[in-house]
Amino acid sequence: MPYKILLIEDNEGDIFLIKEAFKETNFQGDITEIKDGDAAIDYFLKKKANDEDFSIDLVLLDVNLPKRNGHEVLKFIKSTPYLKHIPVVVFTTSSAKSDIQKAYKNAANSFITKPIDSEGFQEVIARIQNYWFSVTQLP
Repeated sequence: MPYKILLIEDNEGDIFLIKEAFKETNFQGDITEIKDGDAAIDYFLKKKANDEDFSIDLVLLDVNLPKRNGHEVLKFIKSTPYLKHIPVVVFTTSSAKSDIQKAYKNAANSFITKPIDSEGFQEVIARIQNYWFSVTQLP
């Protein structure tokens, strides 16, 4: 089954590392990337407004986004009836307790601090893929 990931991330280097790490795990699916918070919310609104049948299996969300930050995007997703079932993994450079608390307050499914090297990215992405696409049952 091809899975669909929505990657909401503005850092080109991190986008590259994330996509390469998924390739290394032989990920079977599509990764759509969006590079700012406003564009992410527009994406969801346009999909609904156009009444398109779209499914997203997992959102990987950075906190530090231009325009609207990741916390605002997360709050939008989790407060919107046709989106709130989508698992959201906050995947960010932040390890600030305030960001962690705010993410879980806004119903994040997971909070992961990005590793600092490519090997760490591969390991974490492999674990994300295994957990969300092998261990759990998605809606």
